[in-house]
Amino acid sequence: MGGFIEIEAEDGERFRAYKAVPAAGHGPAIILLPEIFGINAHIRDVADFYAEEGYVVLAPDLFWRLERDVELGYEGADREKALDLMKRFDLDQGVRDIGATVAAARAMPEVAGPDGGKAVGAVGFCLGGRLAYLAAAGCGVDAAVGYYGGGIEKLLDEADRIACPLTLHFGGADRISPPEVIEKIRAAFAGRPDIEVFVYPQAGHAFNRPGPHFDKPAALMAHSRSIAMLRKAMGPHYDLSALWDKHCEYEFATRDVDATMSTMVAEPYVNHIPTMTGGYGYKQLHRFYSNHFVHGNPTDTRLIPISRTVGADRVVDEMLFCFTHDREIDWMLPGIPPTGKYVEIPLIAIINFRGDKLYNEHIYWDQASVLVQIGVLKPDGLPVAGVESARKLVDPALPSNTLMARWTESDGR
Repeated sequence: MGGFIEIEAEDGERFRAYKAVPAAGHGPAIILLPEIFGINAHIRDVADFYAEEGYVVLAPDLFWRLERDVELGYEGADREKALDLMKRFDLDQGVRDIGATVAAARAMPEVAGPDGGKAVGAVGFCLGGRLAYLAAAGCGVDAAVGYYGGGIEKLLDEADRIACPLTLHFGGADRISPPEVIEKIRAAFAGRPDIEVFVYPQAGHAFNRPGPHFDKPAALMAHSRSIAMLRKAMGPHYDLSALWDKHCEYEFATRDVDATMSTMVAEPYVNHIPTMTGGYGYKQLHRFYSNHFVHGNPTDTRLIPISRTVGADRVVDEMLFCFTHDREIDWMLPGIPPTGKYVEIPLIAIINFRGDKLYNEHIYWDQASVLVQIGVLKPDGLPVAGVESARKLVDPALPSNTLMARWTESDGR
Protein backbone atom coordinates (compact mmCIF):
# COMPACT_ATOMS: atom_id res chain seq x y z
CA MET A 1 0.00 0.00 0.00
CA GLY A 2 2.95 2.33 0.51
CA GLY A 3 6.49 3.35 -0.39
CA PHE A 4 9.39 5.41 0.88
CA ILE A 5 9.62 9.18 0.78
CA GLU A 6 12.16 11.66 2.17
CA ILE A 7 11.69 13.97 5.15
CA GLU A 8 13.76 17.12 5.71
CA ALA A 9 15.31 17.31 9.19
CA GLU A 10 15.78 20.56 11.14
CA ASP A 11 19.41 20.77 10.00
CA GLY A 12 18.49 20.45 6.31
CA GLU A 13 19.58 16.84 5.91
CA ARG A 14 17.08 14.29 4.69
CA PHE A 15 15.99 10.88 5.93
CA ARG A 16 13.51 8.38 4.62
CA ALA A 17 10.09 7.39 5.93
CA TYR A 18 7.67 4.72 4.82
CA LYS A 19 4.39 6.30 3.73
CA ALA A 20 1.05 4.50 3.42
CA VAL A 21 -2.14 6.22 2.27
CA PRO A 22 -5.75 5.00 2.81
CA ALA A 23 -7.97 3.98 -0.10
CA ALA A 24 -9.85 7.27 0.22
CA GLY A 25 -6.61 9.13 -0.58
CA HIS A 26 -6.76 11.30 2.51
CA GLY A 27 -7.19 11.19 6.26
CA PRO A 28 -5.63 12.18 9.58
CA ALA A 29 -1.93 11.32 9.88
CA ILE A 30 -0.20 8.87 12.18
CA ILE A 31 3.54 9.00 12.81
CA LEU A 32 4.40 5.34 13.32
CA LEU A 33 7.42 4.97 15.62
CA PRO A 34 9.12 1.58 15.32
CA GLU A 35 10.88 -0.77 17.66
CA ILE A 36 14.67 -0.95 17.70
CA PHE A 37 14.63 -3.09 14.54
CA GLY A 38 13.94 -0.23 12.12
CA ILE A 39 11.43 0.05 9.31
CA ASN A 40 11.33 -3.69 8.66
CA ALA A 41 8.59 -5.72 7.00
CA HIS A 42 6.54 -5.92 10.21
CA ILE A 43 6.49 -2.15 10.71
CA ARG A 44 5.54 -1.64 7.07
CA ASP A 45 2.67 -4.10 7.62
CA VAL A 46 1.57 -2.10 10.67
CA ALA A 47 1.67 1.08 8.58
CA ASP A 48 -0.50 -0.54 5.90
CA PHE A 49 -2.84 -1.78 8.64
CA TYR A 50 -3.39 1.76 9.97
CA ALA A 51 -3.86 2.98 6.39
CA GLU A 52 -6.73 0.49 6.13
CA GLU A 53 -8.14 2.17 9.23
CA GLY A 54 -8.25 5.45 7.31
CA TYR A 55 -4.95 7.11 8.27
CA VAL A 56 -2.07 8.57 6.27
CA VAL A 57 0.90 6.87 7.92
CA LEU A 58 4.54 7.97 8.08
CA ALA A 59 7.07 5.61 9.67
CA PRO A 60 10.38 7.52 9.95
CA ASP A 61 13.85 5.96 9.90
CA LEU A 62 14.85 6.93 13.45
CA PHE A 63 18.35 5.49 13.35
CA TRP A 64 19.43 7.37 10.22
CA ARG A 65 22.00 9.49 12.05
CA LEU A 66 23.78 6.29 13.14
CA GLU A 67 23.04 4.13 10.10
CA ARG A 68 20.58 4.67 7.30
CA ASP A 69 17.87 2.29 6.12
CA VAL A 70 17.97 -0.07 9.11
CA GLU A 71 15.77 -3.17 8.61
CA LEU A 72 16.57 -5.92 11.10
CA GLY A 73 15.20 -9.26 12.21
CA TYR A 74 14.58 -10.26 15.80
CA GLU A 75 17.23 -12.89 16.52
CA GLY A 76 20.98 -13.43 16.56
CA ALA A 77 23.28 -10.82 15.06
CA ASP A 78 20.34 -8.63 13.99
CA ARG A 79 19.09 -8.43 17.56
CA GLU A 80 22.57 -7.59 18.87
CA LYS A 81 22.93 -4.86 16.29
CA ALA A 82 19.52 -3.43 17.22
CA LEU A 83 20.47 -3.32 20.91
CA ASP A 84 23.73 -1.56 20.05
CA LEU A 85 21.88 1.03 17.96
CA MET A 86 19.48 1.67 20.84
CA LYS A 87 22.39 2.25 23.25
CA ARG A 88 23.90 4.84 20.90
CA PHE A 89 20.60 6.47 19.98
CA ASP A 90 20.29 10.15 20.94
CA LEU A 91 16.78 10.35 22.41
CA ASP A 92 16.55 14.14 22.28
CA GLN A 93 17.72 14.27 18.67
CA GLY A 94 15.26 11.49 17.85
CA VAL A 95 12.41 13.59 19.25
CA ARG A 96 13.50 16.50 17.07
CA ASP A 97 13.44 14.23 14.01
CA ILE A 98 9.93 13.12 15.00
CA GLY A 99 9.00 16.81 15.18
CA ALA A 100 10.27 17.22 11.61
CA THR A 101 8.13 14.24 10.56
CA VAL A 102 5.09 15.79 12.23
CA ALA A 103 5.74 19.06 10.37
CA ALA A 104 6.09 17.17 7.08
CA ALA A 105 2.79 15.39 7.71
CA ARG A 106 0.97 18.65 8.40
CA ALA A 107 2.24 20.01 5.07
CA MET A 108 0.92 17.06 3.06
CA PRO A 109 -2.24 17.68 1.01
CA GLU A 110 -3.48 14.16 1.84
CA VAL A 111 -3.54 14.89 5.56
CA ALA A 112 -6.85 16.10 6.93
CA GLY A 113 -8.78 16.06 10.15
CA PRO A 114 -12.02 17.22 11.74
CA ASP A 115 -13.31 20.56 10.47
CA GLY A 116 -10.65 20.72 7.76
CA GLY A 117 -7.71 20.78 10.18
CA LYS A 118 -4.45 18.88 9.88
CA ALA A 119 -4.70 16.19 12.55
CA VAL A 120 -1.52 14.25 13.36
CA GLY A 121 -1.07 11.55 15.99
CA ALA A 122 1.76 9.24 17.05
CA VAL A 123 1.71 5.46 17.59
CA GLY A 124 4.82 3.66 18.78
CA PHE A 125 6.09 0.27 19.93
CA CYS A 126 8.86 -0.50 22.45
CA LEU A 127 11.44 2.28 21.86
CA GLY A 128 8.75 3.83 19.68
CA GLY A 129 6.31 3.61 22.61
CA ARG A 130 8.67 5.72 24.71
CA LEU A 131 9.07 8.12 21.79
CA ALA A 132 5.28 8.36 21.32
CA TYR A 133 5.09 9.48 24.95
CA LEU A 134 7.77 12.11 24.32
CA ALA A 135 6.03 13.17 21.09
CA ALA A 136 2.90 13.84 23.14
CA ALA A 137 4.99 16.03 25.42
CA GLY A 138 7.05 17.91 22.88
CA CYS A 139 6.03 17.46 19.23
CA GLY A 140 2.57 19.01 19.17
CA VAL A 141 0.70 15.88 18.16
CA ASP A 142 -3.05 15.67 18.61
CA ALA A 143 -3.05 12.17 20.16
CA ALA A 144 -0.51 9.49 21.04
CA VAL A 145 -0.47 5.74 21.67
CA GLY A 146 2.45 3.88 23.21
CA TYR A 147 2.81 0.10 23.31
CA TYR A 148 5.12 -1.33 26.01
CA GLY A 149 7.29 1.77 26.06
CA GLY A 150 10.17 0.91 28.35
CA GLY A 151 11.68 3.74 30.37
CA ILE A 152 8.65 6.03 30.51
CA GLU A 153 8.83 5.92 34.32
CA LYS A 154 12.18 7.75 34.07
CA LEU A 155 10.63 10.51 31.97
CA LEU A 156 7.69 11.47 34.16
CA ASP A 157 9.07 15.00 34.51
CA GLU A 158 7.60 15.44 31.02
CA ALA A 159 4.09 14.49 32.17
CA ASP A 160 2.87 18.05 32.77
CA ARG A 161 3.73 19.00 29.19
CA ILE A 162 1.29 16.48 27.70
CA ALA A 163 -1.83 18.30 26.54
CA CYS A 164 -3.28 15.70 24.16
CA PRO A 165 -5.02 12.35 24.74
CA LEU A 166 -2.53 9.58 25.46
CA THR A 167 -3.10 5.81 25.65
CA LEU A 168 -0.40 3.48 27.01
CA HIS A 169 -0.50 -0.32 26.73
CA PHE A 170 1.59 -2.69 28.87
CA GLY A 171 1.82 -6.43 29.28
CA GLY A 172 1.29 -7.60 32.84
CA ALA A 173 4.17 -10.07 32.40
CA ASP A 174 6.56 -7.54 30.83
CA ARG A 175 9.89 -7.72 32.66
CA ILE A 176 10.96 -4.35 31.20
CA SER A 177 7.92 -2.60 32.73
CA PRO A 178 6.94 -4.68 35.79
CA PRO A 179 3.75 -3.92 37.78
CA GLU A 180 5.41 -1.43 40.15
CA VAL A 181 6.67 0.60 37.16
CA ILE A 182 3.24 0.61 35.53
CA GLU A 183 1.64 1.77 38.79
CA LYS A 184 4.16 4.60 39.03
CA ILE A 185 3.18 5.74 35.54
CA ARG A 186 -0.51 5.38 36.32
CA ALA A 187 -0.13 7.43 39.53
CA ALA A 188 1.60 10.24 37.63
CA PHE A 189 -1.54 10.73 35.56
CA ALA A 190 -4.14 10.33 38.29
CA GLY A 191 -7.00 12.73 37.63
CA ARG A 192 -6.26 12.87 33.88
CA PRO A 193 -9.20 11.11 32.15
CA ASP A 194 -7.63 11.86 28.76
CA ILE A 195 -4.65 9.66 29.64
CA GLU A 196 -5.34 5.94 29.92
CA VAL A 197 -3.02 3.14 31.02
CA PHE A 198 -4.10 -0.40 30.12
CA VAL A 199 -2.53 -3.64 31.33
CA TYR A 200 -3.01 -7.06 29.71
CA PRO A 201 -2.32 -9.52 32.56
CA GLN A 202 -1.00 -12.54 30.63
CA ALA A 203 0.89 -10.61 27.95
CA GLY A 204 4.61 -9.93 27.91
CA HIS A 205 6.79 -7.44 26.12
CA ALA A 206 6.24 -7.11 22.34
CA PHE A 207 2.79 -8.70 22.60
CA ASN A 208 1.68 -6.95 19.40
CA ARG A 209 4.50 -8.34 17.24
CA PRO A 210 4.09 -11.70 15.41
CA GLY A 211 6.37 -14.32 16.89
CA PRO A 212 6.86 -16.04 20.26
CA HIS A 213 5.78 -12.95 22.21
CA PHE A 214 2.56 -12.41 20.26
CA ASP A 215 -0.62 -12.40 22.35
CA LYS A 216 -3.57 -12.12 19.97
CA PRO A 217 -6.31 -11.34 22.54
CA ALA A 218 -4.17 -8.55 24.04
CA ALA A 219 -3.25 -7.21 20.60
CA LEU A 220 -6.89 -7.14 19.47
CA MET A 221 -8.10 -5.42 22.63
CA ALA A 222 -5.26 -2.89 22.58
CA HIS A 223 -5.93 -2.00 18.95
CA SER A 224 -9.64 -1.45 19.58
CA ARG A 225 -8.83 0.83 22.51
CA SER A 226 -6.25 2.72 20.45
CA ILE A 227 -8.65 3.21 17.55
CA ALA A 228 -11.39 4.41 19.91
CA MET A 229 -9.11 7.13 21.27
CA LEU A 230 -7.66 8.11 17.89
CA ARG A 231 -11.10 8.33 16.27
CA LYS A 232 -12.39 10.51 19.11
CA ALA A 233 -9.36 12.79 19.05
CA MET A 234 -8.85 13.25 15.33
CA GLY A 235 -11.16 11.06 13.24
CA PRO A 236 -11.87 9.78 10.70
CA HIS A 237 -15.49 9.16 11.62
CA TYR A 238 -17.61 6.55 9.85
CA ASP A 239 -21.30 5.65 10.12
CA LEU A 240 -20.70 2.01 11.00
CA SER A 241 -24.39 1.40 11.64
CA ALA A 242 -25.33 2.45 8.10
CA LEU A 243 -22.43 0.44 6.64
CA TRP A 244 -23.63 -2.70 8.44
CA ASP A 245 -27.22 -2.10 7.32
CA LYS A 246 -26.07 -1.87 3.70
CA HIS A 247 -24.12 -5.12 4.05
CA CYS A 248 -27.22 -6.87 5.45
CA GLU A 249 -29.36 -5.46 2.64
CA TYR A 250 -27.07 -7.09 0.07
CA GLU A 251 -27.02 -10.37 2.03
CA PHE A 252 -30.69 -10.83 2.83
CA ALA A 253 -32.74 -8.49 0.59
CA THR A 254 -31.07 -8.26 -2.83
CA ARG A 255 -28.98 -11.43 -2.21
CA ASP A 256 -26.08 -10.05 -4.23
CA VAL A 257 -22.79 -11.77 -3.33
CA ASP A 258 -20.46 -9.37 -5.14
CA ALA A 259 -22.20 -6.35 -3.63
CA THR A 260 -21.94 -7.99 -0.20
CA MET A 261 -18.21 -8.56 -0.66
CA SER A 262 -17.74 -4.95 -1.81
CA THR A 263 -18.60 -3.79 1.71
CA MET A 264 -15.66 -5.79 3.15
CA VAL A 265 -11.88 -5.46 3.29
CA ALA A 266 -9.73 -7.27 0.73
CA GLU A 267 -9.27 -10.34 2.97
CA PRO A 268 -12.23 -10.57 5.38
CA TYR A 269 -13.54 -13.47 7.39
CA VAL A 270 -16.83 -14.68 8.84
CA ASN A 271 -17.20 -17.22 11.64
CA HIS A 272 -20.56 -18.66 12.74
CA ILE A 273 -19.35 -19.79 16.15
CA PRO A 274 -21.72 -22.72 16.95
CA THR A 275 -21.20 -24.50 13.60
CA MET A 276 -17.77 -23.07 12.60
CA THR A 277 -19.12 -22.18 9.16
CA GLY A 278 -18.10 -19.14 7.14
CA GLY A 279 -14.88 -18.35 5.35
CA TYR A 280 -11.38 -16.96 5.88
CA GLY A 281 -10.10 -14.70 3.12
CA TYR A 282 -11.82 -13.32 0.03
CA LYS A 283 -11.77 -16.48 -2.10
CA GLN A 284 -13.10 -18.81 0.59
CA LEU A 285 -15.71 -16.34 1.84
CA HIS A 286 -16.96 -15.60 -1.69
CA ARG A 287 -17.37 -19.35 -2.23
CA PHE A 288 -19.24 -19.66 1.07
CA TYR A 289 -21.55 -16.73 0.36
CA SER A 290 -22.26 -17.87 -3.23
CA ASN A 291 -22.91 -21.55 -2.57
CA HIS A 292 -23.92 -21.91 1.06
CA PHE A 293 -25.34 -18.66 2.48
CA VAL A 294 -26.70 -15.74 0.46
CA HIS A 295 -28.81 -17.91 -1.87
CA GLY A 296 -29.39 -20.62 0.72
CA ASN A 297 -31.48 -18.90 3.37
CA PRO A 298 -35.16 -19.81 3.79
CA THR A 299 -37.73 -17.86 1.79
CA ASP A 300 -39.35 -16.28 4.86
CA THR A 301 -36.11 -15.31 6.65
CA ARG A 302 -36.60 -12.31 8.94
CA LEU A 303 -34.19 -10.37 11.15
CA ILE A 304 -35.97 -8.57 13.99
CA PRO A 305 -33.69 -6.02 15.72
CA ILE A 306 -33.67 -5.98 19.52
CA SER A 307 -30.69 -3.75 20.29
CA ARG A 308 -27.62 -2.27 18.65
CA THR A 309 -24.39 -1.04 20.20
CA VAL A 310 -22.00 0.98 18.01
CA GLY A 311 -18.36 1.43 19.02
CA ALA A 312 -15.36 3.00 17.35
CA ASP A 313 -14.51 -0.11 15.34
CA ARG A 314 -17.43 -2.50 15.73
CA VAL A 315 -21.19 -2.95 15.83
CA VAL A 316 -22.91 -5.44 18.13
CA ASP A 317 -26.42 -6.43 17.04
CA GLU A 318 -28.88 -8.36 19.18
CA MET A 319 -31.74 -9.73 17.10
CA LEU A 320 -34.25 -12.48 16.54
CA PHE A 321 -33.51 -14.68 13.54
CA CYS A 322 -36.80 -16.16 12.29
CA PHE A 323 -37.31 -18.70 9.50
CA THR A 324 -39.10 -21.81 8.36
CA HIS A 325 -36.81 -24.78 7.87
CA ASP A 326 -37.84 -25.23 4.24
CA ARG A 327 -34.42 -26.29 2.94
CA GLU A 328 -31.08 -27.55 4.21
CA ILE A 329 -29.42 -24.51 5.78
CA ASP A 330 -25.73 -25.22 5.29
CA TRP A 331 -24.41 -22.56 7.65
CA MET A 332 -26.78 -23.17 10.58
CA LEU A 333 -28.10 -26.75 10.19
CA PRO A 334 -25.61 -28.50 7.91
CA GLY A 335 -26.58 -32.02 6.92
CA ILE A 336 -30.13 -31.82 8.31
CA PRO A 337 -32.91 -32.16 5.70
CA PRO A 338 -35.75 -29.62 5.85
CA THR A 339 -38.32 -30.31 8.54
CA GLY A 340 -40.81 -27.58 7.68
CA LYS A 341 -40.67 -26.36 11.29
CA TYR A 342 -40.75 -22.66 12.17
CA VAL A 343 -37.84 -21.32 14.27
CA GLU A 344 -37.24 -18.15 16.26
CA ILE A 345 -33.78 -17.85 17.77
CA PRO A 346 -31.94 -15.02 19.57
CA LEU A 347 -28.79 -14.20 17.62
CA ILE A 348 -25.81 -11.94 18.37
CA ALA A 349 -23.65 -10.50 15.59
CA ILE A 350 -20.34 -8.81 16.43
CA ILE A 351 -19.04 -6.98 13.37
CA ASN A 352 -15.51 -5.58 13.34
CA PHE A 353 -14.55 -2.83 10.88
CA ARG A 354 -11.29 -1.55 9.47
CA GLY A 355 -11.96 1.99 8.42
CA ASP A 356 -15.22 1.96 6.46
CA LYS A 357 -15.06 -1.73 5.48
CA LEU A 358 -16.16 -4.84 7.36
CA TYR A 359 -13.20 -6.92 8.51
CA ASN A 360 -14.89 -9.81 10.29
CA GLU A 361 -18.16 -11.12 11.69
CA HIS A 362 -18.54 -13.34 14.75
CA ILE A 363 -22.09 -14.71 14.92
CA TYR A 364 -23.47 -16.50 18.01
CA TRP A 365 -26.71 -18.36 18.73
CA ASP A 366 -27.93 -21.24 20.90
CA GLN A 367 -27.69 -24.26 18.61
CA ALA A 368 -29.48 -26.53 21.10
CA SER A 369 -32.55 -24.28 20.97
CA VAL A 370 -32.59 -24.49 17.17
CA LEU A 371 -32.35 -28.28 17.28
CA VAL A 372 -35.21 -28.48 19.79
CA GLN A 373 -37.43 -26.29 17.61
CA ILE A 374 -36.92 -28.40 14.48
CA GLY A 375 -37.57 -31.57 16.49
CA VAL A 376 -34.20 -33.35 16.20
CA LEU A 377 -33.21 -32.83 19.84
CA LYS A 378 -35.51 -33.93 22.66
CA PRO A 379 -35.28 -31.46 25.54
CA ASP A 380 -36.50 -33.94 28.17
CA GLY A 381 -34.09 -33.94 31.08
CA LEU A 382 -31.80 -31.38 29.46
CA PRO A 383 -31.36 -27.71 30.45
CA VAL A 384 -32.40 -26.61 26.97
CA ALA A 385 -35.17 -24.23 25.88
CA GLY A 386 -36.94 -24.04 22.55
CA VAL A 387 -38.80 -21.04 21.16
CA GLU A 388 -39.34 -19.88 24.76
CA SER A 389 -35.85 -18.35 24.80
CA ALA A 390 -36.77 -16.09 21.87
CA ARG A 391 -40.11 -15.12 23.39
CA LYS A 392 -38.58 -14.27 26.76
CA LEU A 393 -36.05 -12.02 25.03
CA VAL A 394 -38.96 -9.93 23.76
CA ASP A 395 -41.08 -10.25 26.92
CA PRO A 396 -38.84 -10.39 30.04
CA ALA A 397 -41.94 -10.84 32.26
CA LEU A 398 -42.35 -14.42 31.04
CA PRO A 399 -41.36 -16.97 33.69
CA SER A 400 -37.70 -17.41 34.58
CA ASN A 401 -35.96 -20.51 35.93
CA THR A 402 -38.42 -22.99 34.39
CA LEU A 403 -35.54 -25.40 33.68
CA MET A 404 -34.21 -25.16 37.22
CA ALA A 405 -35.75 -27.98 39.27
CA ARG A 406 -34.32 -26.59 42.51
CA TRP A 407 -35.95 -23.18 41.97
CA THR A 408 -38.90 -24.16 44.16
CA GLU A 409 -36.53 -24.99 47.04
CA SER A 410 -35.57 -21.33 47.44
CA ASP A 411 -39.18 -20.11 47.68
CA GLY A 412 -39.46 -17.86 50.69
CA ARG A 413 -35.77 -17.73 51.43
